[in-house]
Amino acid sequence: MDKVIGLREAVQEYVRDGMVVALEGFSHLIPFAAGHEIIRQGRKDLTLCRMTPDISSDQLIAAGCVSKLVASFFASGSAGGLHEIRRRVENHDPAPLEIEEYSHYGMLLRYQAGASGLPFLPLLSYAGSDLPELNPRIRMVDDPYGGPPVYVVPALKPDLAIVHAQRADRMGNVQIWGITGAQQEAVYAAEHAIVVVEEIVEPDVIRSDPNRTLIPKHAVDAIVHLPYGAHPSYAQGYYDRDNAFYREWTAISKDKDQLQAWIKEWVLDVPDHQAYLDKLGPQHRERVRVGERPSGEVNYGRRLP
Repeated sequence: MDKVIGLREAVQEYVRDGMVVALEGFSHLIPFAAGHEIIRQGRKDLTLCRMTPDISSDQLIAAGCVSKLVASFFASGSAGGLHEIRRRVENHDPAPLEIEEYSHYGMLLRYQAGASGLPFLPLLSYAGSDLPELNPRIRMVDDPYGGPPVYVVPALKPDLAIVHAQRADRMGNVQIWGITGAQQEAVYAAEHAIVVVEEIVEPDVIRSDPNRTLIPKHAVDAIVHLPYGAHPSYAQGYYDRDNAFYREWTAISKDKDQLQAWIKEWVLDVPDHQAYLDKLGPQHRERVRVGERPSGEVNYGRRLP
């Protein structure tokens, strides 16, 4: 039942060229280290699924790993632009990138439909939007109960979901707190799932606060213990977002040569995530250190003898 393996081994085993891969984490818990390992291993022709494609998406696309992007709300954490994505979409430079765009809610419902075994799910939020004209997979169907027609989005069932989380036990029970995003839905929708965590804890810790277990062990194939694996995004309660890096990324990604040099220096030329952290140095980690703010205790009660 022990599902803990290394990141290199997890990517070797579960990521194949041509796969549909979801990398989820919303604002925080973005699986940057997993994306870097995909780049190191030279995976190609991936369909990348991501709510809010951000710097991690820009990096994977610039490294030549991604041929199609299924996503919503293109942004670099409100801190700048994603110029590799822009070059691909606007100028096909150095190659075109196929885009399938949805709203946030549309992406969430796609995962939810996939997780539920449904062919599609309805939503109202495309009324008045031009997205249905740009994306033929957003369709309108009649309401079988006599109401007005509604838009629907198709189920999304990735070959693999990779998410980051705060902690898990060795069996694969995963706990997340803070902004949860679509991690749970993506994992249930996917054929396989890798979860990268900040901390491995004993099962008693998981059982002491069961409501935080958003992803149970039966949905997980591999657990990777990798502290700071979400850097430069943040992990609530463990470290803050590296805002300086987010601000620097616009200038890096604007220059194609500088972007490729960054990928070479910070991803390809370092053997693993620990070497990446060593290269950042302890002063960098100090910059994103956070203080403690424990939540209140909850009494779940127990059966009396």
